[in-house]
Amino acid sequence: MKALKQTSKLDFILEGSGVLHDLPLPKLIEKSLLRNEGILTPTGALSVETGAYTGRSPKDKFIVKESSINNLINWGPINQPIDKNVYDALYNKVLTYLEKKEELFVSKGYAGADQRYKLPLVVINEFAWHQVFARQLFIRPTQLHEHVQENPFKIISAPGFKAVPEVDGTNSEAFVIISFEERVVLIGGTEYAGEMKKSIFSIMNLLLPEQDVLSMHCSANVGNEGDVALFFGLSGTGKTTLSADPTRSLIGDDEHGWSTNGVFNIEGGCYAKCANLSEENEPEIWNAIRYGTVLENVVIDSNTRLPSFDDTCLTENTRAAYPLEAIPNALIPSVAGHPNTIIFLTADAFGVLPPISKLTKEQAMYHFLSGYTSKLAGTERGVTEPEATFSTCFGSPFLPLPAHRYAKMLGEKIVAHNVNVYLVNTGWSGGPYGIGKRMNLRYTRAMIQAALEGNLTAVETTVDPIFGLQIPLHCPGVPSEVLQPKETWADAEAYHSKAKELARNFNKNFEKFSPVASEIKQAGPRI
Repeated sequence: MKALKQTSKLDFILEGSGVLHDLPLPKLIEKSLLRNEGILTPTGALSVETGAYTGRSPKDKFIVKESSINNLINWGPINQPIDKNVYDALYNKVLTYLEKKEELFVSKGYAGADQRYKLPLVVINEFAWHQVFARQLFIRPTQLHEHVQENPFKIISAPGFKAVPEVDGTNSEAFVIISFEERVVLIGGTEYAGEMKKSIFSIMNLLLPEQDVLSMHCSANVGNEGDVALFFGLSGTGKTTLSADPTRSLIGDDEHGWSTNGVFNIEGGCYAKCANLSEENEPEIWNAIRYGTVLENVVIDSNTRLPSFDDTCLTENTRAAYPLEAIPNALIPSVAGHPNTIIFLTADAFGVLPPISKLTKEQAMYHFLSGYTSKLAGTERGVTEPEATFSTCFGSPFLPLPAHRYAKMLGEKIVAHNVNVYLVNTGWSGGPYGIGKRMNLRYTRAMIQAALEGNLTAVETTVDPIFGLQIPLHCPGVPSEVLQPKETWADAEAYHSKAKELARNFNKNFEKFSPVASEIKQAGPRI
């Protein structure tokens, strides 16, 4: 009964005279400027700042504990439960707050480029620039009547509403709450627009597997022959850079589904990091920053209005949000066939993982569950040496289901479609961070090209004695000595010491996974 009351109250608010529905992009940008929410750069991009919250707030994310999903969710510090009564009370407070606003912005969209799995959305925002962001990141209906579907998910974003933790049952003034039964994402207390994007991804990470579709935190592209490649990797591993290939069409840069028909993009746009962005290194992103793009927390010169991408005084997490069509070789609609190749990217600051190695199915599931990369010294207070960091399935903050469900689906699809899987280290060679050098990008591109073109399938390999990885002895365009990490170190004993240290980190991290088949556990490193 409460749900009916909530729906009717929201419908009443959305019928108000100050509620602006499906404004065209130019009008939304005009509204943003009139409301002093942002400024325009010389290329026409809308530059905004998000205040105290310049990134996601994972400790403030909750899922309403509801009977229909209670036994599905992997409850814990990532998927924190919140009582239905607490949610209802906060929901009504937010609606009361929004009801008093002179203007609200509402638009429709989708998640899921494959029509068979699309999720209709209604996005309700307090800020006009948030609606620009939502319009660019979600899939836009070409005609409004396309959206006539029952039961859409509603995003209700009220950044100006601050929760009182001791009264409202939250952990801070900010909150991001998903109710699967009410089909609502309730956001308050934070102006960081990425909460909208990642909340919908979290929702799709439950809904899609329930439809036998593997949801994935990865980029994807496709070649002229229809050969599809997936790129998994955490921040700093080169996922966006390496998947942006002028000879291949971009399917998407961050979120995808893999169904019985093939791969499809979940989003309609890109949310690219732009710290230290340069036209030379990332021309696709550079050229996408134009009218309609939202720049988040990028320092702007007060006189020239030129962005300073090298200045990260506001945050390291500077972002550009733009539609997929801004990339010249984007595939629209972003739907393609089954993958031929999967690339797991890692930036190993220990300098001991091979620059490229071929994985068995069991090794692929092991490294998928591990989601390894390195946290570098200086990136956080107290970090003085490189640290191994692991993010389950390369996206643990967004996985409501137990990890083994995603890994099992991946393993089944690898076998069913005979997919080649490679682990590519874009990190350090010849020693750890501070001693060795970052892997040459030209070599990395050559290795990935060889993998995608099938030039490594029949190449002779040697097995790494600690990590068990199959290392090719030859690769076109890459010196053979670069392929063997031990050969690039001046001190063999130091290499073995670092390799064993990283192996112990892998094994310790993997202890948390249960139930996992013994052959997957045994696919990890051995000391």
